[in-house]
Amino acid sequence: MNNLNCIFCKIVKGEIPAYKVYGDENFLAFLDINPQSPGHTQVITKKHYRWVWDAPNAGEYFEVVKKIAKAQQKAFGTDFILSKIVGDEVEHAHIWVFPNAKIVGDKKDFENNASKIRRAIILN
Repeated sequence: MNNLNCIFCKIVKGEIPAYKVYGDENFLAFLDINPQSPGHTQVITKKHYRWVWDAPNAGEYFEVVKKIAKAQQKAFGTDFILSKIVGDEVEHAHIWVFPNAKIVGDKKDFENNASKIRRAIILN
């Protein structure tokens, strides 16, 4: 079930635009609007769960996170990919995945960064 006031649920439904890099039946990955580094991605459940730990398919969830991290390594030429699960920023299950902040590039060049990650996913 989606939460009507949840910003991530609104992104899933297409009510709020986002720079999407990956999506399947259960998960969506899109660039964070306030990135820590170029390519900073949020990986969320399409169904509304409050916490990552509430998602019934944690193994599948982390396979998607791995897919994004591997694509970021290729797209941004770094092995140093960070992930973070806190969950207090938005009350919807989400995992941050982002390259080391020392990589070269404009973290606000959303279109180009999203395109690089999408291309790298296809090549993996």
